[in-house]
Amino acid sequence: MSHGTVRVRYQDPTVLRITLSRPERGNTIGSALIADLHEALDTAEESGSCRLVVLDAPGGVFCNGMDMAEAAGGTGPGAAPGADAADPHGAAFFGLLRRLTEVPRLTLACVDGRVSGGGVGLAAACDLVHTTERGVFSLPEALWGLLPCSVLPFLVRRTGHRTAATMTLTTLPLTAREAADRGLADEISPDAEPLIRRLLSRLAKIDARMIGEAKGYLSALHPVTAETERRALDAFARLASARGVHEGMARFAAEGRYPWER
Repeated sequence: MSHGTVRVRYQDPTVLRITLSRPERGNTIGSALIADLHEALDTAEESGSCRLVVLDAPGGVFCNGMDMAEAAGGTGPGAAPGADAADPHGAAFFGLLRRLTEVPRLTLACVDGRVSGGGVGLAAACDLVHTTERGVFSLPEALWGLLPCSVLPFLVRRTGHRTAATMTLTTLPLTAREAADRGLADEISPDAEPLIRRLLSRLAKIDARMIGEAKGYLSALHPVTAETERRALDAFARLASARGVHEGMARFAAEGRYPWER
């Protein structure tokens, strides 16, 4: 199955592979990608045999975060201060991250290259993260006058406060080895397929409903609450409405110039 932003296929009856497929846009997160990922997760949930969802991307870029062109161009609710219906870092994106933590299938993000901003959120919300040595993980939002508000609740659950804070405050990237050492990645190897085979050898031995039971119980131990979501959305809306932030996104979308390039 091919969507506008992803390709979806069964690797076998138990594995649904979702491949981000807009490399020319850095697989950036906009309203279309969010909708397509929800539809792909619907497919996984509707299957009686699917046990594992693999999220990957070819070409050296997993995901470059927010779609600046959409956010700045008025085609999505992140486009103007105060808009919120499908803001790529607003309610729609937060809901996608929450769903990844709750969907009753094991989820595995396979990173081979750069992943930044909201892309780190996609990876962190998955149950497992595989990376090759090419993996580079960063949260550059502060350079834009923003913060990774929706990403941080899910990143903190995975890495703890210290790593999430360091990535946010310094904007310095983590190498694949650093990501693994700090809990952001679970395994480094040249190829994720051996890991996938090991996972399936175990998943085949348990009742499929236990995946959902386990994820529900684990989420309850470290909940991302409605108050957490409200705080994230309010903070991002406030920062996005600050003078110069929207203009910086618009300039990047039109000219490819970063806010710090005068």
